[in-house]
Amino acid sequence: MGEMRRTRTPSADGRHWGGRRLLGWGIAVFLVAVLLVLGAWIIFSAQKVRDDVSVAQHNAGVVRSAPFDADSARVAATKAVDAAKRANARSHDPVWTAGSLIPWVGDPLDSIRQMTDVVEKLSEEVLVPSSATAGSIRPQSLIRGDVIDIGALAGSRKQLDALATRSSELAKKAGQIDGSWSTTVSGARDRLVAAVQDASSTFRSADLAARLLPPMLGATGPRNYFLALQTPSEARATGGLLGGFATVEANEGRVTTPLLGRNIDLRNPPSPQVELGSDFDDLYGWTKPYTDFRNNNISPSFPDAAKIWIANWRAQTGQNLDGAIALDPIALSYVLEVTGPTRLPGGEVIDAKNVVPITLSTSYQRFAGDNGLRKTYLQVIARSAIDKIRTSDADPAQLLKALGRGLHERRIMVYSNDVDEQKLLESTGLGHQVPDTAAPYADVAVQNVAGNKIDYYLRREISYSAGECRGASRQSIVKIRLVNTLDDLTLPPYVIGSLGARQANLPPGTSLTSVQLTATRNATLKQMTVDGRAPLYYEGNLHGHPAVVTQVRIPPGGAVTVEFVLDEPTSAKGAALVPVQPLVDQPTPLVDVPECGE
Repeated sequence: MGEMRRTRTPSADGRHWGGRRLLGWGIAVFLVAVLLVLGAWIIFSAQKVRDDVSVAQHNAGVVRSAPFDADSARVAATKAVDAAKRANARSHDPVWTAGSLIPWVGDPLDSIRQMTDVVEKLSEEVLVPSSATAGSIRPQSLIRGDVIDIGALAGSRKQLDALATRSSELAKKAGQIDGSWSTTVSGARDRLVAAVQDASSTFRSADLAARLLPPMLGATGPRNYFLALQTPSEARATGGLLGGFATVEANEGRVTTPLLGRNIDLRNPPSPQVELGSDFDDLYGWTKPYTDFRNNNISPSFPDAAKIWIANWRAQTGQNLDGAIALDPIALSYVLEVTGPTRLPGGEVIDAKNVVPITLSTSYQRFAGDNGLRKTYLQVIARSAIDKIRTSDADPAQLLKALGRGLHERRIMVYSNDVDEQKLLESTGLGHQVPDTAAPYADVAVQNVAGNKIDYYLRREISYSAGECRGASRQSIVKIRLVNTLDDLTLPPYVIGSLGARQANLPPGTSLTSVQLTATRNATLKQMTVDGRAPLYYEGNLHGHPAVVTQVRIPPGGAVTVEFVLDEPTSAKGAALVPVQPLVDQPTPLVDVPECGE
């Protein structure tokens, strides 16, 4: 018998394969439906996470903007925690977690998970504890008249230290989050990093205040300081010529000014009363910085000036001071915006709008024939303004904000003889020292050589650029454009003459200016030009940094451009530091310096 074979009809075969195709399509449709549902759920969750994170960040901002208002801070912190917990729970549910594991596609989801972790920890571990301590350190409680409750501030130090430490850790963690390929997520990541860093800065500042203010304000005994009133219409490296001075006494939180004097009341010692080293002497010895009060602050490092003032005051009076402070009329104007105007004995009103032009410009015209009377007039303004600040009932929080602006613009500088306190001051930027750093650095300081008051009309443009981090070194360029905006040649010779440089035979209104660049450690100068031409210059060192000095003349209405070309080591790691000398203008440097190293 022949072999029997099973045969299938075409219709049966078609039905079989059609059924398989139908099943396959069914599975595919099911999977697509599942993916669509999961995708919709993730999108829905992402929107909710975004909303909750936004609520948490808004309330975190409320806590930071009113860190001393206990009630507001407590309510905002609670709202931030609730929103952060919701966001974190959504970004850690099974669907979101599974999606975050998909290569490339899941990267934004993973980034968001990390972001919500930071938001929740910041809310729970920083904002809530800070709201609990806010009431004890609110300015309205700490500042009463001319007395600061340094006991309450010192008592909060432990809590503030913990908050500063934790917020710094979270700021570092936020900075390590990858923003992923999604521009939306990357933008959210950048905003989160900025917010956490801002919070960290707030708590670090509060912590430093709790560590510095009690001892410096006389918690353990009276403190005495030299207060330098700088006049930036005649530029010096720390801001301006020493126009006047005061002694400040701080005892158990109460601050007074026992003495207010004119610069001519300072006796120049016959010989140096302190030594600042051979590098300082080589750069500035020709200006007699130790023995001529007009040049005590010729170095851009404020501790240099402070040490000279303290030593010379001891030689003149026998009093041992604990430190030095400097400020200028522009910082004073910020404070008067908060305290309101002050009235001089003759009835003249000094306020935030007129204190700068009066002290730096119009008083020279008003008392053109009597310089001594002008100094007395400015002394009256200083005394009246200090008394106004001491007795003002202005909002302490707003007063602190005004002082903070002056500190940020380097218009208020502080030095302490106490080594530990000085280290803290230097770590905050309050010290305004030439830093001991290997980071890229460009500090441009201009100094008035003519002995006039023409820097009221000076405007500056500063840029600092460098090449890529290839090889052992790279070229960097620091460029300074100086503009003399003076247009009135009828001003008194004391303002536009050349009292300090008569031998130069300068036409009226001409600015004779020293320009110093203090550069990156171990950098070398390759070329320097003034308006494209090679000038005479001098090279030296200042606190471990190379320094280059030249002089330029700027006619009224004119401008000059000074350019330094340097060979800079790529071992200089980190972000570039470009401090701005506090003069009448407030330029924003243009910085294009790639960061080298980790």
